[in-house]
Amino acid sequence: MMEHEELEQQVREIAQARIGIQEAVGRYVVGNHDLVDLILIGVLTGGHVLIDGVPGTAKTTISKIIARLIGYQFNRVQGAVDVQPADILGVRIYDAERHEFVLQKGPIFANFVMIDEMNRLTPKTQSAFIEAMAERQATIDGVTYPLGDPYFVVATQNTQEFEGTFPLIEAQRDRFNYSMTLYHLGSENEDQILRRLRDGRLDWDLYGSQLATILRIDDVRRMNLVIQEIYVDDAVIRYIRDIVIASRAHGDIRLGTSTRGSLALLRGAQARAAIDGRTYVIPDDVKTMARPVLGHRLVLEREAEIGRVSVDQVIGELLGTVEVA
Repeated sequence: MMEHEELEQQVREIAQARIGIQEAVGRYVVGNHDLVDLILIGVLTGGHVLIDGVPGTAKTTISKIIARLIGYQFNRVQGAVDVQPADILGVRIYDAERHEFVLQKGPIFANFVMIDEMNRLTPKTQSAFIEAMAERQATIDGVTYPLGDPYFVVATQNTQEFEGTFPLIEAQRDRFNYSMTLYHLGSENEDQILRRLRDGRLDWDLYGSQLATILRIDDVRRMNLVIQEIYVDDAVIRYIRDIVIASRAHGDIRLGTSTRGSLALLRGAQARAAIDGRTYVIPDDVKTMARPVLGHRLVLEREAEIGRVSVDQVIGELLGTVEVA
């Protein structure tokens, strides 16, 4: 356990890193501050992030920028129906000179892996990520290989399109700690983008050449340990428990939150407190992280879907009825 003064200093560094990353991303990307925070929380807790949104909302650009700012090796996978597991994991080929099989690594071997349009991958190919995301390893031809350390995955999907897509299986969705839905920018932000283009401020090559690393991999590992030291009162623990249990008993929900979801809610609340500069979790941290943690895990009853009940509505009901004991 850290001394309180040391913990306060470490938390200040996390909060300052958050400010630096937001400012660096904001020099090129307009808006999307909540997404930047969520990806940072995912990085700092080792929890993967699923982004649902229409094309053209800067998901890939933000991910590339953050990966560079934290010194992670970045690889990208483009979802398509003809992509096979071997295209992602890699293949073992025989090296005649060395008289042994060697691995030609696929894009999954990196610190920061982005899967663009994951729901365009077939279920068989989607399942190639389950072991990687859960255990940070990949098994190829019976041989297990460790992946990047640290290891972080961001996946995107556009659930507004149905042709050539495959809904993520429940086991796959549950491997994502957090999720977010993105929409088109409002008129003010759209206006700002147009002005930046007019003024020559959307030159990726120029911007990228000026990007400086804010955190190193060792810094991220250390901050992960700091977040685990953030104080969580028993009342907050009970609050998280009650939200999760209520999600399993709600009449509109067929499949409630898993235990993996309750753990993600706790760790996410700790990270939320840290990036806000606090050494302790408050109930508002739990409320803020409830949508990112529960949104992709809850499966509604068919009757609720027919009645146009949304997951966001149900989460709002949960937060409105469950009180801090």
